[in-house]
Amino acid sequence: MTAKLPAHTKALVVQASSEPRKPVYHDAVLVERPLPKPQAGQVVVKIGAAGFNHKDVWIRKGQYPNIGMGAVYGGDGAGTVVASGNSSDVLLEKRVFLNPSRAAWPIGGVTAWRAVAVNAQVEAGQNVLITGIGGGVALIALQLCLAKGANVYVTSGSPDKLQKAIELGAKGGANYKDRNWPSQIRELLSKDKKNDMLDAVIDSAGGDIMNQAGKLLKQGGRVVCYGMTASPDIKFTMRQVLANQQLLGSTMGSHQDLRDATAFIEKHRIVPIVSHVVDGLESAEQGFELIKRGDQFGKVVIKLRQRDDTKL
Repeated sequence: MTAKLPAHTKALVVQASSEPRKPVYHDAVLVERPLPKPQAGQVVVKIGAAGFNHKDVWIRKGQYPNIGMGAVYGGDGAGTVVASGNSSDVLLEKRVFLNPSRAAWPIGGVTAWRAVAVNAQVEAGQNVLITGIGGGVALIALQLCLAKGANVYVTSGSPDKLQKAIELGAKGGANYKDRNWPSQIRELLSKDKKNDMLDAVIDSAGGDIMNQAGKLLKQGGRVVCYGMTASPDIKFTMRQVLANQQLLGSTMGSHQDLRDATAFIEKHRIVPIVSHVVDGLESAEQGFELIKRGDQFGKVVIKLRQRDDTKL
């Protein structure tokens, strides 16, 4: 243990809506809570920045399992270790995940890594489709695939996001609001005379992805789904079975995945893309609205105010 800790900390928590809403959309309320002293194996981190995830919106919609009223939103953070249950802890007074771009890394990064490296097993020279480009996980997946030497194609509902993805290194893209988007991806693939099929799809939408992308996927190709922004129902037919295609679910990752992913981004100097920085927990609603509308290109991060050192 080092300096004396404050008695309380601030937290943004789930609370039942003050007004009945259909569909369900819980409130996000800023409260003060007692700050417990760290026990053996625990540390206290003074957070400087925290990242939003789509999970936080799903929690407000009542779509995330095993989350009750009073649960704290968020899962990503960057800050300084200010106390430890071990007085000789080497992490004391050290920053962990240094800045807003690092606060954008942990959950989105490990989710993208598990989808790309562990489940899709993307390798150099392969053709990969990433759906819903612009979201934090999809963009990190793009960065990881490019660093591995893959040819990346993308979809989005925004022409501006497609163009930004191409500027980052994607071979091309299609607007998923156009029902013929698979044909547009096929046309882009046909320009590669050596391999005009997809090796893998990294998908955030669910829904009809197997029917849409399955015809572009090679024998034995993999669709890795980590989200359900279109629908939680995915249809898998005998056509995919006979083509030996695989549909793999992928959510977040293990501690080892996080270690491996962090080592990879350090080696390849990958910096997660931050779309918006919101000022303080008091302004958190702005971040929720950005995620709900899909306005972001990258992660939405809250920069916490540190004017009062008596609060963590």
